Order: sequence, then structure tokens, then C-alpha cells
Amino acid sequence: MGPIHLFDLASRQAQWLSVKEAAISSNVANANTPGFKARDVDPFSDVLEKTQLSMAATDPHHLEVNATGISAVQMRQDNIIETTHSGNTVSLEQEMIKAGEVSRDFSLNTSIVKAFHRMMLTAVKG
Repeated sequence: MGPIHLFDLASRQAQWLSVKEAAISSNVANANTPGFKARDVDPFSDVLEKTQLSMAATDPHHLEVNATGISAVQMRQDNIIETTHSGNTVSLEQEMIKAGEVSRDFSLNTSIVKAFHRMMLTAVKG
């Protein structure tokens, strides 16, 4: 297994979140535009799949997990898109929910980076 570049991964997620935020703002801005189709970005999990990260057992007491050992649980998503008589598919409620999720993910990303930065500074100072 190669090294994991946490700060690079956090940077990529921040960039992805910025693009998602721009898509949300575009949808909200065009909520009354006739014929406008709501847009979204690919999930960040696709980015993670491309990085080929895998779990490493650094202690013999760690659980053995293979690729099929854990199944992902998907939350039920209500992707019911209502189309207005003008052909617009933007749901302001769904866009506000997405904006809240982006805000939460930005905060989590920042908190994790700050924590690892503090740990690195502590390790360097000795």
C-alpha cells in the first residue's frame, strides 16, 4: 500500500464541494426559469474509487476485511423531482437540503485538516 496523502485528499474534497455548491447555486438561481433542468455533480465516492485506497491492518488484532466483507448501506433517497408546468425541475427544498449537507461537509473537512495539522506540528516540535 502506498502512502495516503491526507491533505491532498482533503483538498480534492474541498474542490468537489465547491463545484457542488456552484451547481446548487445555479439551480436556485434558475428556479423560475422555464425549461431549466436541475443539475448535480457526481458523488465524491467516485473520486475515492479512483484513488485506490485500501484498509491496512497494522496490528494482528485488527479485523480482516476483504472487498466483499462489508456491504455498504445506502440511505433511502427521495429523488422525486417534480416538473412544473413550465418544464422546470428545480426543487428549492431539495437544493436547500443539499446546501446544508455541503456546509456540514466543509466544516468536517476543515476540522479534520486542522486536527492533523496540529498533530503534525506536535510531532515536529517533539
